[in-house]
Amino acid sequence: MDPKGPSAYTAGSSADIDRSLEEDSLVDGPLISADALHSAIRREFQAVPTPCHAALLSVLHIVYVVLSICVAVLCVLKFGQEEVCMSILGSMKGDSVIVFGKVCLWVLVLMFTGCVQHHHNRARSRGYLRFYRQTQGLKHTALTIHSAGNVLFLVLLATELSQTVRIYALLIILGLEFLVAVPCLVYYTVKVMQFNRARAAPDVSQEELSHNYSVTSVPTETGFRGASSLEEVVEKQADLIEYLKQHNTLLSKRLLNLTAQH
Repeated sequence: MDPKGPSAYTAGSSADIDRSLEEDSLVDGPLISADALHSAIRREFQAVPTPCHAALLSVLHIVYVVLSICVAVLCVLKFGQEEVCMSILGSMKGDSVIVFGKVCLWVLVLMFTGCVQHHHNRARSRGYLRFYRQTQGLKHTALTIHSAGNVLFLVLLATELSQTVRIYALLIILGLEFLVAVPCLVYYTVKVMQFNRARAAPDVSQEELSHNYSVTSVPTETGFRGASSLEEVVEKQADLIEYLKQHNTLLSKRLLNLTAQH
């Protein structure tokens, strides 16, 4: 019989007892309740504030079109209001005022597009990838339309046309631009308001709930089908991975704070 056997067994038993005592001391310590942890790590929904900006831009666009028509009719076509135009505009021509107003409106649209991009990026970082992709084309629609209108303005001003034909062409361009840009802004406003009203959880949470509480199992297919795109799938996965990394970092920080408080 090995004389070292009982002593080794006794040492191992004492080590196990010490380890169990340490674990018991950890268990007996202050624990974080599930409710407190859930309320701490749960992110409150943050609405996207761009509908107010889109409504204000639409109102400014309407005001600009109305004033441009008044200036064109009264000051350029001169329907008996020359003195009023001279007192308001001074030595500046009516068509020049319309062009300068168009430039100012384009700058406002550019600022609106940058603001929308900022808020949508924040929504994307919070996990609303589906909303980000659904409104990805709408974000730049107004800027594209107004930029196309500016190009038509430049082409029209470069042509040698009579003043009457030119001002009518300017009004036609403004009318077409208005009929396309404002409905797009209204549609964008409706989409964002629906998103804000739904106050949905991030996409990852919605997918987890759908998997946990689904009653019927739908057979899934592996691989790509006709409407699928490899680049789109890879981009979606990259967005999801980026969100999960940020979410895990935030959860780790909040867990450390809760542990320190308890």
